[in-house]
Amino acid sequence: MPNRYHRTPGSPPGAGKVSVMHQSNDGSPAADRPPAGDRRSPVQRRTLLGCAWIGLTSLLLFTVLLILVKADWSPLSRLDHGWVATLHRYALRHPVWTAAMQTLADLGAPWTMRALLGAAALWLWCVRARVLAGWVLAVCLLGWAASAGGRALIGRPRPHFVDPVAVGSGAGFPSGHAIASAVTCGALLVLLRPRADRVVRAVASTGAALTVLGVGWTRLALGVHYPSDVLAGWAAAAVVLTGATLAVELWRPGRLGRDVRRLHWRLRSRVQRVLAAPLPAEPATEPDPGRS
Repeated sequence: MPNRYHRTPGSPPGAGKVSVMHQSNDGSPAADRPPAGDRRSPVQRRTLLGCAWIGLTSLLLFTVLLILVKADWSPLSRLDHGWVATLHRYALRHPVWTAAMQTLADLGAPWTMRALLGAAALWLWCVRARVLAGWVLAVCLLGWAASAGGRALIGRPRPHFVDPVAVGSGAGFPSGHAIASAVTCGALLVLLRPRADRVVRAVASTGAALTVLGVGWTRLALGVHYPSDVLAGWAAAAVVLTGATLAVELWRPGRLGRDVRRLHWRLRSRVQRVLAAPLPAEPATEPDPGRS
């Protein structure tokens, strides 16, 4: 079977090898790197345009929601209060459902999500994917700032009930749970998607979407946020992710993608070494004389 050292008949000696001169510092082939004179490849330009479009659209959505909330627009107000009132009545009648929603909300709490991102950033720093580690840390801090700053500045009250099933602290717009879960799942998908196959990408994307939707739903089911709070949280998370990506790509073109390739190249090399390691020999068993 042809391998990295395979060469066709008639080719010069060493034609099939990947020499040290043609490898990057992390050991990955130089083909993974953009040409030296091309600071932004077509893929990088598409990434910039996609991030800009998603970020501006999300910012527009957040701004529209903020204006409608501050103006107390009656259609949105009726929708918000109608949803939380219906879900609150259901939660009072079904304590098992309420307990399940509270458990899921605790698992998706902002500090849990930030701890995951912090651990990911530390690990990336240890494997020398420094720019990617900084990006993960940046989206974590920006998500926290968007949540805390937005609620402090806007100051929208949370839903109020005489007999609440859960109590939230602080203002309600935007939802901190929605921001944290969306930022965390989005960042983890960035680490996974580039070198994963189609099935893994589909499973990971579905799991991330269900996690984000599930955490957002718990805030409505427990009566601690309005639907517009959760939607604004998702929009803010998209602005954070795309804004951080644009900033890094403009500051260090191609470094995010290079760190992702470096990460997957190192992981693949380690997995190949584990799979290629010989299995320990099974100890020989002597026949039992009593059975002969």
